Amino acid sequence: MYIPQLNKYSLSFPNPRDANEEGIVAWGGDLNPSRLIRAYQNGIFPWYSNQDPILWWSTDPRLIMELDDFKLSKSLKKSLKKFTYKFDTNFEKVMRCCATTIRVGQEGSWINEELIESFNVLHGMGIAHSVESYQNGELVGGLYGLTIGKVFCGESMFTYKSDASKAAYYMLVKHLKKWGYDFIDCQVPTSHLKSLGAKEISRNEFLNRLYAVHMDKITHTWNIDSKIL
Repeated sequence: MYIPQLNKYSLSFPNPRDANEEGIVAWGGDLNPSRLIRAYQNGIFPWYSNQDPILWWSTDPRLIMELDDFKLSKSLKKSLKKFTYKFDTNFEKVMRCCATTIRVGQEGSWINEELIESFNVLHGMGIAHSVESYQNGELVGGLYGLTIGKVFCGESMFTYKSDASKAAYYMLVKHLKKWGYDFIDCQVPTSHLKSLGAKEISRNEFLNRLYAVHMDKITHTWNIDSKIL
């Protein structure tokens, strides 16, 4: 099936509903922060290997986390108090930890220097954020992503201590709910995120929900609320 190539002089994307069977919408272009914002506003994200051209995806089905659906197990509930939490204190380090995390069935990482540079710009703009778990002052787990309207688009997570990333994810969910967000876009279905309560929905349903809130504005500070624990 023909896959459109992006015009380097334009930030526009093909309709994500026209993605091929694998979920690829287009290829090429660059990771310019403005292009990334436009992509995520349209339910599209980059995912590719370093040796390949940039591929832009909108998968079907799509995995999302409803903010009321997080499954807090008894063991995770006990682990929550093992860590302290911060937002946006070590954004680039979180990305680099995610990039070097070994994942079953995956060779290398799509989190390359170009992506790190672009997300650092988005972080400086207040669009990209990290959630971090610490133990004895050491960063031991976390995740990062970006906000599009009332949606948090989760990108990747890492853990060096048992439950550290799950605990960070729980803290993110609870804060997003308090602040008035709608849901978390988890992108590609995984058994790990499903075990935490994420669910699959069709691409059409996902896009309809995204377009309903992707231009909404939520004003708040990214600070940890100690009362959530």
